[in-house]
Order: sequence, then structure tokens, then C-alpha cells
Amino acid sequence: MASQAPQLPLMYKQLEPLSNQRHANFKTRGTDSAPFLANIHAVPLLIDEFVSAQRFFPIVFSLGDTPVPLALMGLHEGVNTYFDAEGKLISPAYVPAYIRRYPFMLARLQPEADTLSLCFDPSSDLIGEFDEGQPLFEGEQPSQVTQNILKFCEEFEVAAQRTNQFVQDLKASDLLMDGELTIQMEADVQPMIYRGFQMIDENKLREMRGDELRKINQNGMLPLLFAHLFSLPMAREVFLRQVQQGKGPQPPAASVQAPATANA
Repeated sequence: MASQAPQLPLMYKQLEPLSNQRHANFKTRGTDSAPFLANIHAVPLLIDEFVSAQRFFPIVFSLGDTPVPLALMGLHEGVNTYFDAEGKLISPAYVPAYIRRYPFMLARLQPEADTLSLCFDPSSDLIGEFDEGQPLFEGEQPSQVTQNILKFCEEFEVAAQRTNQFVQDLKASDLLMDGELTIQMEADVQPMIYRGFQMIDENKLREMRGDELRKINQNGMLPLLFAHLFSLPMAREVFLRQVQQGKGPQPPAASVQAPATANA
């Protein structure tokens, strides 16, 4: 039976373990649309993706004790400026691994389980008993397609662990602060101010002692911090996309809220 636990990750409505018995005739098919993205404005991002993503989206961190790096695709709840209402990519852009992983993911079937199992969202129309598509099993064995999916999900989990460690190091260095983005379109118009997320405190970064700065450079954190900071001006681009698509602007006091189920 499909699990309907309330705390499923963003985008997933259900989770069911992939089985060579129950899903022997299942196939997966590709698509150029993802309708489930139409109303999602922030997507979890891995640190491995910062350099690629920073050219397209502002990268921020969610609020809370366990912040999650996020690619902002819209500046308001329910607004995605990169995918249209049908879930089609409006213009060329980097697609985060979190999106490309769907409808599959690795998950613990029981809280106390030591291993992760390959699962999928049975509510998705990307997997099922179709006439066309790529088989998930060849007899009782996973097909090459399933093996590739499993490898991708395993690599995602390893990168997610690196991302979690990066965020923990940020907190230990006290480099995160409550964020604020100000977008001034015209001199005589009140600026739009966005809050509800975290960002790197540039003043603290500049004031770090030499030994501390050397440490975050040696462990690979420094380029990631700069990718985050360099991405923030993209908020203006996202704002303009909202205006052009008739999805904004909104009232001056605005907030960028991280999805409640952002964690993978």
C-alpha cells in the first residue's frame, strides 16, 4: 500500500517502495512538463549545484534550526516564473536535481531501518502500466533504467549529506542571518522588500580571522558562499519575470517563505 504520511518531502503526495512483484509490468516515461511545479516558488538545492544554479536563481536558506538551501523560482508563495501553468520550462534554465529526481527517491520504509529503499510517488503519471515507456524490470531483475535511477538517487543522497554538513558548518561559524532583499524599480516608487529567509552575513564574512577564513577556504566552503552571494542580484530578474508574466508585483511588505516540507 502507498504511504500517506503527512510529512512527505515537497512535491511528493505518496511514497511506495518499488517492487519486482507488484510493479513487474511498470514502465517510466519522460516528459517535457511538470504541472506539480506550477505553484512551487522555492526548490531545495544541493551545494554541488550552487555554481550552475547561481546564474539563474537567487540562492537563499530557509528559516529554522535546520536551514535548507533553496533556489527561488518566484518571490511570492505559489508563483513560479520559470515553469508555466502546464509545468513547461518557459525559457532555458538550470533544472535542480531535486526536480529531476521526481517521482523517485530513496527513503526508509521504517524509522528504525538502517537502509534506504528506492520508492516512487504512485500519484505521478510518469510511472505506471503503460503501453509505451521504459520497463523498470526485466523478469525479476531491475532494468538498466532502474539501475540508473537508483544510482542517481544514491548520488543525490550523498550530495544531500554534504549539503547538510555545509549548513551545519555555516551555523557553527555563525555566518547565517535573517535575510532581506530590496528591489527598487523606479526612484519615485516605494521599493519592494522581501524577507522570510536566511542569507550569509557579509560583514561577518569580511571580519573573519585569517585562520578561520583559511579553514573555510580549505574545506571548500568559500566558493559556495560566493556563489550564494553572487546569486542574490538574480532576485531582480525573478521580480521582472513576475511582472512580465502578470504575476506581480505584490504589496510592499512581502515575504519569501520556504516550503514547509523542503527537506528531502
